Amino acid sequence: MKPCFGVCLGGILLLASLLSSAQQAKPGMLSAEELKKVVPSTYFFRGQSGAVQFRNSAGFRGQDGKLVLAGFVDTSGYAADLAEKYQGFLITELKLDIEGSELPAGEYGFGFSKDGKFVVMDVGANDLLSVSSKRDEDLKRPVPLKIVEDRGGYKLYAGKNWVSVKVK
Repeated sequence: MKPCFGVCLGGILLLASLLSSAQQAKPGMLSAEELKKVVPSTYFFRGQSGAVQFRNSAGFRGQDGKLVLAGFVDTSGYAADLAEKYQGFLITELKLDIEGSELPAGEYGFGFSKDGKFVVMDVGANDLLSVSSKRDEDLKRPVPLKIVEDRGGYKLYAGKNWVSVKVK
């Protein structure tokens, strides 16, 4: 009876180990299926909840499995001056470097301004970070929002405007 117990226990432990490693997701861009599981349907910002535009949402996973998510939000119910600078949400479980400025883990609003700035705000609409964005005039098919991998980091695009995002 004892040999079977040892063999069975070993088999169970091996199976548990394989299942555990299979569930650990790889770092990098999130698939559409993964995004469906983690992107919120609404996002609270400055006293209101707006519908998240899932088709204009993206994200990536860091080395330790933590997530960074960004997406556009329907801002039609917001005051004109706020809707002009608030375009979407940024949720990060990791400390980020955005164009050389540090952003701690948290939940934020963001926007690309007409004057070439990328602004990150706390949920009360207070500016926390403002950096110059870049413009990619050679981009053939700009989309409203996307994130692409770029030499060990990422680029967050809104149309042809983008900022570099690196995990700290």
